[in-house]
Parts: sequence; structure tokens; C-alpha cells
Amino acid sequence: MLEIRDLKFDPPLLLAPMAGLTHSALRTLLCECGGVGLLYTEMLSARRLPVENPTVSPWLVRTGQENPLCYQLFITRPEEAGPALEALHRFGADGVDINLGCPAPRVRQAGGGSSLMAAPDRVRALVREVRRHTELVLSAKIRLGETLDERGLRDFCLMLAGEGIDYLTVHARLRGEQFCRKPRWEWIGRVKEWLDIPVIANGGIFSVEDARACLELSGADGLMIGRAAPQKPWLFAELAREIYGLDLPRPAMTLPAMYSHFATALLERFRPERRLGRLKEFTHYFALNYSFGHLLATSVQASTSFAEAISRAEQFFRQNDPRGMEEMGERLVSPELLSEAAD
Repeated sequence: MLEIRDLKFDPPLLLAPMAGLTHSALRTLLCECGGVGLLYTEMLSARRLPVENPTVSPWLVRTGQENPLCYQLFITRPEEAGPALEALHRFGADGVDINLGCPAPRVRQAGGGSSLMAAPDRVRALVREVRRHTELVLSAKIRLGETLDERGLRDFCLMLAGEGIDYLTVHARLRGEQFCRKPRWEWIGRVKEWLDIPVIANGGIFSVEDARACLELSGADGLMIGRAAPQKPWLFAELAREIYGLDLPRPAMTLPAMYSHFATALLERFRPERRLGRLKEFTHYFALNYSFGHLLATSVQASTSFAEAISRAEQFFRQNDPRGMEEMGERLVSPELLSEAAD
């Protein structure tokens, strides 16, 4: 267990913030499978937060099951901190994370994400202002930088700790490195040696073996799971049992049942225009569980409506997972719910 201020991560397994993925439907599926110590939102615009409606915003919709939940901020100006934090307090945030690592071109062009690592004085002002406006657990998520610059990375991490962040998450790749590149977990170990605050390791963790290797090389205080979360929603529970010794039951849901849980949550909590894109994004990863999963991914991707995507997914599961579909009563989503959602 990791305890920071009044927040307990038990186990110290964190869901990575990912655009289009770490919303309410995925978070509740992970909660059903068990083992998640801290959930995250998608990246949230600090500028827009004060005018967002948490009951309808696809980025803010949250059920009572999703606890504890950390809200990740995309912030570029210190004056955005006050109104944004006031909104997050109102929404019931359990923690706040500052995005300093996103390599997406649009995020960088807007002056946020990993582009901020090249402007430490600007980051210092941002972190200081966010810290001034909240007593919540405050963290930051970074990459290793543009190049392997040990002194620059050390100074940057020490600056963040000095300005009051409570823990630091490090994605063990350089800004321009693709996911196919093996993560540099040993560099997280260097960050761990420099800091007195907890350090969380992120990047390339898809199995118990990956987790053990990462912890051995990094000495990290916890692990953050990204793309493996939508692919293997049960991985958190598996890591909690095998790495941290928690006595958790194995998830009873079949793969079609997990897909059904996700799709039903989208129908129940999201506006029609926000459902299909999120189903396609999830399916891209979840389909990797099947030998012919590319057929599921491409058929859902080609769908022009939510109902069509569900129908194609049902057809795939009947052919490739008949026992799982039999348990579901041959339907992933009740016809009544689909009909109501279409009205």
C-alpha cells in the first residue's frame, strides 16, 4: 500500500490517463475486475473546466464506484489554476495530476504536455500556482525528455518535488520514441534515487513478468498501467495478487461479458454522439485478446452507428467465443436499451 497525504493506493497500481479511453465506462469495468489502486480521468483542459457540466460532459461523467479518482490537467498558464482547481474541488476530485509528458503534436502545439519540459521556469510557475490552490494530492506525469540528458532530467524532477508535488509518474521513453521501443525502466531508477517523494513507473507493462522486471530495474513505488488496461481489464487484479500479495478473486466475467459491460455503460452514461468513437477506441485494444481479433476491430471501426457496431461485435463473438455469448444470452446489449438509446 502507498499512502500519500490522506489518499491510500491499495495496491499501488494506477490507471494511466489516456485520451478517449480512461472515461467512466472503462473505469467501472476495471473496478468490477478489481485491483486498481487509483483511477485517472482523461486529460482535462484547465481553461474549460470551470464551464463544464459534470453530469453530461464525457470527460467528467463519474459514478459512485469510481474511487479514488485523480483528475489530470492540461494547463499552460498559471492564471488558469485557480478557476480549474475550484471546479475540481466542486467535482469531488481525490487528486490532481499535471500533464507534462503527452507527446501528441496538437497538445505540444498548444503549449502543453511534453513541450513544457523544455521550459522549466514556466513549469515551476504552473506547479507553484496549482499547489497554492489545493491541498489535494498533487502529482505530475513526465517522459524522460527529448534526449537522454541526465543532469537536465535530474534538475527538472528536483524542481517539481521542490514546488510541492506529492509523487511523480515517469513514462520511461523519450518524447519522440514510439510504443514499439522498449521502455528505459532503469532511468526511472535514477529518478527514484534523486527524489524523496514516491516515483511511479509507466510504460510497457502488459504482464506480471513485465511488472516484475520493471520494479526490479526501477525500484519504483508503484506501477501505472496504460494500453494494457483496455486490452486486459483483469491485469490489475492479476498484478495485485502476484506482485502485491492481495487476496483478490479472479474476475468471473468472460470476454464478451466485459465488452457488454463497457458497451452498456456507454449507452447509459454518454450522449449518442459520444458513444461510437469510444467503443471503437476500446475495441482496437480489446480485440487483441483473440487470434482473429483484427476482424472484430475492423468491423467495429467500419460501423456507422452504435447499433451496427454492436451487431457486428455479436456476430464476431458468436463465431469466436460461443460459450461466452451463450452466457450472455446471445446478446451483448439488451434490445430495449439499444432502442431507447436510438430514440
